Parts: sequence; C-alpha cells; structure tokens
Amino acid sequence: MEKKKVLVTGAAGYIGSILVRLLLNKGYEVIAYDNLRFGGESLVELFNNKNFRFIKADVRDTEKIKEAINGIDYVVHLAAIVGDPACAKEPELAKEINLEATENIYKVSEEYGVKRFVFASTCSNYGKMKDSEGYVDETSPLRPVSLYAETKVQVELFLLNQPKTNICKPVILRFSTVYGVSPRMRFDLTVNEFTRDLTLGKELIIYGEQFWRPYCHVQDLARSVVLALESPEEKVAFEVFNVGDTNENYQKRMIVEEIKKVVPDAKIKYVQKDEDPRDYRVSFEKIKKQLGFKITMTVPEGIRQIKEVVEKGIISNPYDSKYKNI
Repeated sequence: MEKKKVLVTGAAGYIGSILVRLLLNKGYEVIAYDNLRFGGESLVELFNNKNFRFIKADVRDTEKIKEAINGIDYVVHLAAIVGDPACAKEPELAKEINLEATENIYKVSEEYGVKRFVFASTCSNYGKMKDSEGYVDETSPLRPVSLYAETKVQVELFLLNQPKTNICKPVILRFSTVYGVSPRMRFDLTVNEFTRDLTLGKELIIYGEQFWRPYCHVQDLARSVVLALESPEEKVAFEVFNVGDTNENYQKRMIVEEIKKVVPDAKIKYVQKDEDPRDYRVSFEKIKKQLGFKITMTVPEGIRQIKEVVEKGIISNPYDSKYKNI
C-alpha cells in the first residue's frame, strides 16, 4: 500500500513534535512545516527517518504552502499563536496567522485535492458557562472571551460553512488545556508550571482557584489527531469533537491537591478572585462514543511525570524562557 502523506503545520511545537513521531511510527510520510519561532531541537533526530521531510517557512507564505501541500493526502493544521497572553501581546499577528492564514491553507488544500483537514481548535471557545453545575458539549453556545478563542471560533465557522461536496473534509478538534512532557517542553501551562514551582520549593500564588477547565495530556491530544485521520470519513467529516475525558475537569485548587500528594510540603497562597473570564466544565462523550477515543494519561500521572523530569534535572533550567510561548 502506498504511504499516505501528511503535512503537519506547527510540527516543531509542543503537540506537533509528538504528533510527527506518532505518524512516522505508523508508517506515514510526514512533511513537517514550521517557522521555528521556538527552535527546532524537538525535531533533530527525525532527520534520520527517510519518511520525514522538513520545510522551514511561515504559514502566511502562500507559495510555500502550495509547494508543501502539492501531492499531500491529509493536512493537520496546528500552527498558531497559541494562548490568550501570546495573542494579546501580538494581536495583529494572531489574526494573520490564526485566522487569515488558516482559511488560506484550507482553500489551498481543497484546490490541491487534500482529502482531510484536521484543525486544532480549543475548549476555550466555550468561555464562561451559564450553568456552573453543568457541562458544555459540542452543541453548547460558544462564548469566546479572548482574541485567541475568537480566532478559533471564526475558523470553525468558516470550515463548517464550506460546501459538503468539497473534496477536502474538515474535522475540528477542540483541545482541552494541555500538560505533560514533550520534545518541545512548555512550563507556561497550569499543570506543568504548578508542578515545577512546588517541586522546586517555590511558593505558589494562585488566583481564581474555583474556576473549571478540562485537562488532557499532550500525548493524548496528538493521538486524537491520528484518530481523526484514520476514522471513516462519515464519522468525522464536518464534525466537531471536544478532546479529553469528562473525568479530567479540574479546578486549580484540585490540581494543587493532587500535587500535594507527591509534594507534601508544598507552599501555597490563594488569592481571592471572583471574576475570571473563563470557566467551563466539558463533556467528552461524543469523541468517546463516536470514535472510541480514550485517554492514556491522567492529571495525577502527568504531575508525577513533570515532578520527575524537574527533580532529576532532566531539564537543567526549567525557568528558561524557551519553555514559554511568550
């Protein structure tokens, strides 16, 4: 059987660097596309793999995108200015990359006969729940409260409004808040940051400890992309899936309680904050029932993983700015 070719944008990133490995291990040919804003060390050893090819370019470069997409079976679009702080810092760049470039990449994918377009969206799109006792799901209204989420919502609407007759079938994955170890490590994420600080004996100051978020390990988010590529078209075409597990919704104080189980002398200070723009508890029944998705890691397991990496000095300086997105 001829190898399927997959283009992954943002391939050197936190999720992308794991996804590329999963795809190569499954026998795909992978074209990794990244502007290397945060370096390319996460991909170095993959240059030994004959099924791996790398393109250094910006996703706004239409000519490079066309060159990359020509002859491709599937596109996985991860590249973005990720997170509320990064988008707030560079709003124009965020709109250009997260919205305009993404729409253009889909149009090129359709033009070149790509079969499937997997778009990395976010559960941040739900914003603030009306019912603090309930759960939001894929049918719930979207209430983005940040530029980051606004750009993701706009792309979702663009993709879902494409003609159903299009060759290129979009699949939208709304990722949970991510954590865990990756070749392109990040410590500006709640679980990773809290665990790092408390493991190293720092006092942790926590604001808005009562607000809900869903969490999912980076490995499992990458696995969900592979599942979206390999599931039958009728199950995923023009579909939206929350990615995570319903049992993995946490408040910040619940995460701290889990960390205290492995760092019992943790120093924590809570600061009351009644207003947080985001508060959402998410149901993940759809991806579980429709695609059979199950997570392989939980937040407590991720905490132990991060603690070990920090404690044993696997990452020599976890406070280095290269482990942040801004």
